[in-house]
Amino acid sequence: MSSLDWMVLISATVFIVAYGIWKTRKNKNIDAYLMGGHTTRWWTVGLSVMATQASAITFLSTPGQAFDDGLRFVQFYFGLPIAMVIICIIFIPRFVGMKVITVYEYLEQRFDLKTRILAAFLFMLQRGLGTGITIFAPAIILSSIIGWNLNLTIILMGVIVTFYTTVGGTKAVSASHELQMAVMIGGIITAFIITLHSLPQGIGMVDAMYIAGAHGRLNVVDFSLDWNSRYTFWSGITGGTFLALAYFGTDQSQAQRYISGQSIREGRLGLMFNAFFKIPMQFFILLAGVMVFVFYQFQASPLFFNSHVEKDILETSAGPAYTQLQEEWKLEHENRQSIYAPVLAGEATYPEKALMDASVAKEKALRAEAKVLIEKNLPEVESNDKDYVFLRFIMDYLPHGFIGLLITTIIAAGMSATASGLNALGATTTVDIYKRLIRKEASEKHYVIASKSFTVMWGLIAIGFASIGSLFENLIQFVNIIGSIFYGTVLGIFLSAFLIRTMSSNAVFIAALIAQTIVLVCYWTTDIGFLWYNVIGCGGVIIAGLLIDLMLKSTRPKV
Repeated sequence: MSSLDWMVLISATVFIVAYGIWKTRKNKNIDAYLMGGHTTRWWTVGLSVMATQASAITFLSTPGQAFDDGLRFVQFYFGLPIAMVIICIIFIPRFVGMKVITVYEYLEQRFDLKTRILAAFLFMLQRGLGTGITIFAPAIILSSIIGWNLNLTIILMGVIVTFYTTVGGTKAVSASHELQMAVMIGGIITAFIITLHSLPQGIGMVDAMYIAGAHGRLNVVDFSLDWNSRYTFWSGITGGTFLALAYFGTDQSQAQRYISGQSIREGRLGLMFNAFFKIPMQFFILLAGVMVFVFYQFQASPLFFNSHVEKDILETSAGPAYTQLQEEWKLEHENRQSIYAPVLAGEATYPEKALMDASVAKEKALRAEAKVLIEKNLPEVESNDKDYVFLRFIMDYLPHGFIGLLITTIIAAGMSATASGLNALGATTTVDIYKRLIRKEASEKHYVIASKSFTVMWGLIAIGFASIGSLFENLIQFVNIIGSIFYGTVLGIFLSAFLIRTMSSNAVFIAALIAQTIVLVCYWTTDIGFLWYNVIGCGGVIIAGLLIDLMLKSTRPKV
């Protein structure tokens, strides 16, 4: 990066952190620290909800996902508007009306302490893992750009976010989210425009969309009834609804954003803002990845997008073999240019689809060979490079200044999601565990200090997990898989509390343990798409709870 890029990155990051801390300089009690004094307006709620979900993973993995698989991933969000309406009608009035700090407090009032602790534990387990990944993602960026050791970069990112989250609390998180979302939206729009402008002369938006469609990158909706397919219309509209209900309705990192609003109305407006703008934003980010795919039809793409891994493999005994693959890669790119030559010369409207398909198939085969070499000779290195596609494009082709802006976009997104996670984990540990079980009576100052201490603790845990993590198959998929494993069970507990007034605390507790076991068995032994875990977990709690409740009632002595 140039000095201009560094100036943009550092100044924007410092300003966001400083602004958040300045806005929260008067936090003196637990309500102000964890709930922002209930002063948050609806637009801040909406932007904060979006920023919490739009992590660095969104801006790294989503374009890479679209580059590799097209727009199908957007089906993941089809259930979101439905979930937002349900949460506005059922969830928010109960949480805000009872003036809870964490949503799990409600479960003790409805059921009992053990049910509250179970739900809080499941949240802390999955969110602790997920927050580690949200630190890992922006650390990838800095380590790739600067050449720093990845673990040292993870520590640096984790410390920065933990610092301002601990100092400022919920209000700092929400205030910084406003600026972070402005940077994110501006950055992705800029990237899209520059990508489209970088296409060869004569290739406009219509042509780009045709090329993308010819390669299957515009297949948005899949109506197939394939249980093993991760992204279909049916999994999105059902599993996606359940996942969104669980994530926005029962995950403290999201719920804390809207229950800290001024009123029920402000919380509802904030969520509906998210319902209207989340899918278009996600679609646009995916479309940016598709445009990068089209761009690389005319420009030579790397054989492997992680430049540091390419450098390392060339220094091993497999270096000559990898070099040979690179030469074949260059020849295939030259062949592709001959396919597009008539189009660029104005002699044809579009190239023959059969020729394009053959070229793409050849490229896939060469990439597969490259990954085999990497896995064999660098076993400690992650061979999946989808999360590096957008980053490599930014570094190789964007003008100076814009590189800094796009890197700032990704880092700001990572900071926003990580801060929300740490803030929620600190709140849950303080309110649901420490204050409820360990220190029931103490001063407001004591609980503020305790909450800050737990936030630091979770920051260290997240840093530790990020340090031993990897890219897995794709960061955004991995985070959603983790959530789906646990979200369904927690959602089932809450829906039982809201909708089945006769269900006993013992019945729902046992049912939750059974449902969670079933989901884990499905994850370990089947290939079911992960969105269905949310349906299985939720349905398992409700059905098992009703049956157990009947059994318990039948065994009670009649009076």
